[in-house]
Amino acid sequence: MSTNGMISDYMTHHHRTCDRQLADAEAAVDGDDWDAASEQFTGFRAMIEQHFEMEEDVLFPEFEQRSGLTDGPTLVMRSEHEEMRKLLEQLQMALDSGDAETYLGTSETLMVMLQQHNMKEENMLYPMADGKLGEDAGAVLDRMRGL
Repeated sequence: MSTNGMISDYMTHHHRTCDRQLADAEAAVDGDDWDAASEQFTGFRAMIEQHFEMEEDVLFPEFEQRSGLTDGPTLVMRSEHEEMRKLLEQLQMALDSGDAETYLGTSETLMVMLQQHNMKEENMLYPMADGKLGEDAGAVLDRMRGL
């Protein structure tokens, strides 16, 4: 079985799934359906945290070990994850208080940040990781999925 693009394909698909969940939460807030918004946001938050964990706990350390790059793209990605976690907290507070205006504005900020972040990962980091991991990509992906 070819492992070429294995990490890229899986993580890009995961990005799209997260994006849809965030958009669904935003649509529920916009439609004043706070129960649905809470359910959708809770699902999104769990999914994006799992995504960050797959990267931070498995993919990034593997990539850094094999590439020798510890202050390169993974450092930037970790920093952006922290910025996005702060926005997740703001979204949760807006959701808890029923503040649609703050929620929608913060959600838009997060979506733009995610799009820029995802492009960097999909166009640079994931292909580099696929190249560095080579035949070990499947095993690394299995570890990521196990989180």
